[in-house]
Amino acid sequence: MPMNTRLLAAAAALLLATAPDSRGADQVLFDFTGPTDAAAISKTDVTLEAIPGQGLRVETRTNSPWPGITLKAPQGVWDLTANGQVVVELSNPGTNKITVSCRVDNPGADGTRNCVTGNTELAPGKTGRIQVKLNRTSPGKLDGKLFGMRGYPVMKGGPGSLRPAEISQLLVFVSRSGQPVRFEVRRITAQGSHTPPTASVEDAQPFFPFIDTFGQYKHRDWPGKTHSVVELQSGLTRERALIQQDPGPAGWDKYGGWADGPKLPATGFFRTEKHQGKWWLVDPEGRLFFSHGVDCVRMRDVTPIEEREAWFDQFPGNDPALGEFLVGGAFALKGHYAGRTVKCFSFGEANLKRKYGAGWRTDSAAFVHDRLRHWGLNTIANWSDEAVRLLRRTPYTDSLGTGGAKKLEGSEGYWGKFPDVFDPGFEAAVRKSMAGRKEKSANDPWCIGYFSDNEMAWGDDLSLALAALLSPPEQAAKQAFLAVLRERHGTIEKLNAAWGTRHADWEALAQHRQAPDKARARGDLADFYTRTAERYFQTVRNIIRESAPKQLYLGCRFAWVNDRAAAAKYCDVVSYNLYRRSVADFEFNGGRDVPLIIGEFHFGALDRGMFHTGLVPVSNQRERAETYRDYVLGAARHPQFVGCHWFQFRDEPVTGRVYDEENYQIGFLDVCDTPYPELVEASRAAARKLYQP
Repeated sequence: MPMNTRLLAAAAALLLATAPDSRGADQVLFDFTGPTDAAAISKTDVTLEAIPGQGLRVETRTNSPWPGITLKAPQGVWDLTANGQVVVELSNPGTNKITVSCRVDNPGADGTRNCVTGNTELAPGKTGRIQVKLNRTSPGKLDGKLFGMRGYPVMKGGPGSLRPAEISQLLVFVSRSGQPVRFEVRRITAQGSHTPPTASVEDAQPFFPFIDTFGQYKHRDWPGKTHSVVELQSGLTRERALIQQDPGPAGWDKYGGWADGPKLPATGFFRTEKHQGKWWLVDPEGRLFFSHGVDCVRMRDVTPIEEREAWFDQFPGNDPALGEFLVGGAFALKGHYAGRTVKCFSFGEANLKRKYGAGWRTDSAAFVHDRLRHWGLNTIANWSDEAVRLLRRTPYTDSLGTGGAKKLEGSEGYWGKFPDVFDPGFEAAVRKSMAGRKEKSANDPWCIGYFSDNEMAWGDDLSLALAALLSPPEQAAKQAFLAVLRERHGTIEKLNAAWGTRHADWEALAQHRQAPDKARARGDLADFYTRTAERYFQTVRNIIRESAPKQLYLGCRFAWVNDRAAAAKYCDVVSYNLYRRSVADFEFNGGRDVPLIIGEFHFGALDRGMFHTGLVPVSNQRERAETYRDYVLGAARHPQFVGCHWFQFRDEPVTGRVYDEENYQIGFLDVCDTPYPELVEASRAAARKLYQP
């Protein structure tokens, strides 16, 4: 984000469509597909070209830290009070992946205050949108008294917020890189409506306690909020009656496959097949199957209570009947409690016991299947309760982990280091994980197949090879790389000549822990990266085949990936976690025509008492539902996707999950086990169209 960057003023002659009004309708601020005077646009370290019918092409140089353009409000300010976001439509005509940002400014913006910023990543040849939420508020932490959460109740003003009635300019820019980049801006609009967040630090005085006995925000009300145990239980009665009236989509077989559709050979297990130009899963009865699922079904999600005694009103952990939901030591990876095991509580499970009674574990597990069918969902996806899955009433996925394997010390990633796939402990860790599935999911016809790990640190197309070189000499991956280099170059002198290095001998290279010149070593680095990726996928696939030969290997749920992560060669289905508004135009980078599945996606809003939207924000529950329906149907119509799985079944704790502080409004259910009716109806609507031609 640019800080105190001086950009030249835009000329008033720049093409402007209609001035925005206050009705909340979409408003075009700039349209560069029409006649545009590129010379009149303010710019910093860029050259501009107006391309009729296509947009404004921006080519950066390398002098400024934030090359880009500034677009002033032609009449001094825009009043965007009625709108929720500014959207920039753009494309990447270049050959490298780029990240483009847009900053929306009030007078006095400095990159932190009086402005908001959004960005998007664009692959070569792709189009996309930057969505900049017009935040009126910023997180309120009450001088440090609130902590351990990703999102907080809001306060008026502050960093990351602005006054929407006084928008003075827009900045579209990139961060300086070592080479010029190009992007094209087509159109900039103000869109949607603004829904104020439910929770504010100004809601009550005193603010503490601010969480009620059910784990909900205390100081506000909203549709669907639970106020008593009687309401909890009466909601269950109403929901059961509704499901009895409409148990689920017509035309589905017992697995959720297309009973009224084509009949293919039945193998007794799930498999894949390309049928009439589109990839499908095929269920055990031979029916086409699109996996419409949800993650974390009845998974325990706990929130820290240490250092927070004043936060909770009528804390249920003090009730002997609910004391079982106190967790003595849960590990925190990130945030305020990082590296500690802390005392936690599960409000979600406590509410299940209050709602379903003494038999809550079995009764709520059985009811999950009724709910999913009614909602038009046919898959229990990753991270879900084994007790629910093994009732074998809804198809499910399982997963393997390599957490016990030795790590590649030179690697890095958001969730941790990459496993050393050349170390014998890697294969042992996969075998141990798969052994835990014996007589459970292994060879169970209801189990679609297995994911492995999740959102691994694949990095760029050289990163894992560089990580091997940066590791200690005893690292198995480093020794494997050195063996390849010896075979390829023969002598250290020849390697030095190729890489421009001065290693005295091979042992000196083993001891060396710095990266070589990537340009000169690229061929060797790229080759070893590919070897690393292939060894990962081949090892996992072979171990799955040994124990469950008729079940699918569903890949590793890519979040960050490059073309060398060669999943398509070994996986039956390649999986991605795709947090975006649509996947209708998704293009696979794996070089093969293979089936794909989405392991995670979600949308969230701040209109029902939660403090964070999750990774893809929307304005309210209505927009959340509409976006969900469009996403699912976009995936279902895509020629390669065979399923998509929503993350997750229930909202995360409003005060943050212990592992990493996430407190996202992303559930089909709230913490009180109450469905969000808008999302449920959207899921049902999508399900009715899943198998339509």
